[in-house]
Amino acid sequence: MKFDFQKYQGTGNDFIIIDNRDLFFPKHNTRLIADLCHRKFGIGADGLMLLENHPTCDFKMVYFNSDGRESTMCGNGGRCLTHFAKACGIEGETFVFEAIDGVHSSQILASGLVRLKMNDVHQFVQKENGIFLDTGSPHHVVIVNDLETMDVKRNGAEIRYGLYREQGANINFVQQLSDTLFGVRTYERGVEDETLSCGTGVTAVALAMHYFGKTVSDNVEIKTPGGILHVEFEHANPGYQNIWLIGPAVKVFEGIWEAKEF
Repeated sequence: MKFDFQKYQGTGNDFIIIDNRDLFFPKHNTRLIADLCHRKFGIGADGLMLLENHPTCDFKMVYFNSDGRESTMCGNGGRCLTHFAKACGIEGETFVFEAIDGVHSSQILASGLVRLKMNDVHQFVQKENGIFLDTGSPHHVVIVNDLETMDVKRNGAEIRYGLYREQGANINFVQQLSDTLFGVRTYERGVEDETLSCGTGVTAVALAMHYFGKTVSDNVEIKTPGGILHVEFEHANPGYQNIWLIGPAVKVFEGIWEAKEF
């Protein structure tokens, strides 16, 4: 099997992206996707995305975690796929696309940053050591005081499997740095490790910090190990609407994958 791919990253959250508008890619082949994402024996990525046609939207987003299984919404992935769609000749500065959690809008700004509209969030569930909310993917948010030194993989796995069992959730550890700036490190299910950034996680943290009263701003800056993201939103009481995730989407390289068996 032989096909072209491009590698993208959004604040260090990296993806293999494939133009699948001809529907050639065997997307039910979990092993192939996991092999492609493997950092020692494959291309290496946190996930793989397919760009597909859609009957009414500009395109469709299909996202897989690095374990090869189709996953829930990926915010950084949606921003990277928007950039890729533009490069593939899909016209416009504003796009509408369908992902697994519904329809999203996205914009490529004059600065080169990509702005992605996330779904409204209305439910917050208090847990024993944090709060749970769904921003297109399930997230657990924990406030900590030792963000730089903590073992995110070990602590994240304990909460992911101990509290949420096999279905799991992404675990976000957050430390307040100023009235509008928060540091975040995220353990992602499906990757089963810390990633440099998580778009739906950053969104969850921004909303949770406003919900907890840690900030009164509707424009929050989030510092991840991979870079800075911004989240804008409106407080709808209850919940939040007009939520936008803003940050870079960068093409890293392109190549051809050829495998004798899959």
